Amino acid sequence: MANMSKIKPKLELLPHKPGSYQMRDINNNIIYVGKAKDLKNRVTSYFTGRVTGKTKKLVENIDDFTYIVTSSELESFLLEINLIKQYDPKYNILLRDDKSYPYIQYTRKPYPTLKVVRYLNVKKKDSKHLFGPFVNASAARKVVELINRLYPLKKCSGCPKEVCLYYHIHECLGYCCKDVDESIVDNMEKEILEFFNGNDDILINKIKDEMNKQSELMNYEKALELKNDLEYINIISEKQKIDLPDLVNRDIVNYYINKGFISIEIFFVRHGKLIGSKNDIMPISEEYIDDIEYYIGAFYQKNEKPSEIIAPEELNLDMLKESLEANFMYVSRGPKHKLLDLVKENAKINLENKLEEHIRKIERTEGANEELEKLLGIDIHRIESFDNAHLFGTYAVSGMVVYKDGVPSKNDYRKYKVSVDKNDDYGTMKEVTYRRYYRCLLEHLELPDLILVDGGKGQIHAVNDTLEELNLKDKIKVCGMVKNDKHMTSDLMDGDTFETYEIDRTSDLFHYLTRIQDEVHRFTITYHRTLRSKGSISSILDNIDGIGERRKKDLLKQFGSINKMNDASVEELSKIIPENVAIEVKRYLHDYLENKTK
Repeated sequence: MANMSKIKPKLELLPHKPGSYQMRDINNNIIYVGKAKDLKNRVTSYFTGRVTGKTKKLVENIDDFTYIVTSSELESFLLEINLIKQYDPKYNILLRDDKSYPYIQYTRKPYPTLKVVRYLNVKKKDSKHLFGPFVNASAARKVVELINRLYPLKKCSGCPKEVCLYYHIHECLGYCCKDVDESIVDNMEKEILEFFNGNDDILINKIKDEMNKQSELMNYEKALELKNDLEYINIISEKQKIDLPDLVNRDIVNYYINKGFISIEIFFVRHGKLIGSKNDIMPISEEYIDDIEYYIGAFYQKNEKPSEIIAPEELNLDMLKESLEANFMYVSRGPKHKLLDLVKENAKINLENKLEEHIRKIERTEGANEELEKLLGIDIHRIESFDNAHLFGTYAVSGMVVYKDGVPSKNDYRKYKVSVDKNDDYGTMKEVTYRRYYRCLLEHLELPDLILVDGGKGQIHAVNDTLEELNLKDKIKVCGMVKNDKHMTSDLMDGDTFETYEIDRTSDLFHYLTRIQDEVHRFTITYHRTLRSKGSISSILDNIDGIGERRKKDLLKQFGSINKMNDASVEELSKIIPENVAIEVKRYLHDYLENKTK
């Protein structure tokens, strides 16, 4: 239960002002961040009213709270978003899939190009012709590939001195080397932009003309390929039809709540067409309006904001409009209101269809994490797990994966090259964990509640020695995931007592630990293979006269493999190294690969 002896006196001092509050657990970790128009009323409500579900679990774990007064609710909203990003609290809605969506970008200068981009990587000056978002990245790539085949846009990278293959197959105008008629580019650009602005007939007629042309030339394979492209365009055009009287770019946001879960749905409508939708389902607290507003704020910080965003009237649309500099609105009648209802209906359908799946997922993740907490007698928000890999004592590496509340946090994964270049698991583990937690202390990074090592007493001793040296032994629990003679997880070893816990092999906890062990092993082995591959390439390049460390590094960065270097022309190699050295590289690699295949 909440520590009321500490909390009650602080409640009396809370001001009736806007701000952000931070709930903390017994270890002083921030477990929830919220915003309030009136701090005293909002924070007090957690401890005086009846709470259920996720909020009840939150209150049971509150040991203390802090708060920051702001001058307005808008400021508290922005502060809330930043604090949630910084601390990743356990009981907030956490956007695990927080990457920006892919867009298609057309640029005219210096050469007309069409490509798939991520919104966060788009320079503002280049965003004039930006189309999307595309929820399905492969669909975006397919559209770009199709248009690049139909129109002679620039496709190669760099600026070659001679025309490339695309010019010879009539898929490029040779922009790098030829004087191009600007009127041709103007007409091409006009058609491409018209297609993205809703005129499907432009592309459909273009495909039909090319299909007939290829049939007349008896190139039936190419004609069939174009026929398939035509069917694809017709299908997506039919699916995208929306009953709206205008072609304004807009998003429609709505939600549906049931059984402690919220389903948030966003429709992306561009130029009168539905080009995609986003749905997320997650457990919520009783402050669900705050959850939705945070979700919207976090989403539009990473994605383009259209001309209009239609949303439910119960949200603070003025605050969202001002904080995100976007045109949020509520529409009470007409086609737009019908579309808002349609989005809510989709949110409901998605929740009803996936509710059992999400409940089961939580049991397998948060539920298993809670089971581990009970087993070890500690609160666990963050787990860091380590594994080592080497090849006969060489290319020694270690990998670290992170799980937060039962879910992998891939942005926090780390790779380590190890200076202990011999078969020394103890030395490797000690070096890596010392580097990791020394840096955490130096940079005030979040520490884990539990460290899991892929091994038994030897690995545990190495981590314990590190924690002792850094005065962290009392703050972080260590356990080992012990394998049996079949190299499968069999027991969990306590890092303090070295006793092993018997875990039901059919339980969610056992599968949870196995998933962590498999993930850290996969991550480490993948890094090891990459490093080993580069190492073998490096050793081959070491045998070539004129290749030193700098040139070797540049070649590896550009080509990545021996085969790609061998396939490159002398001219391509000469862009990185002198021509006489490039000739020697070609000769040596040709002889090396020829002898290798004998």
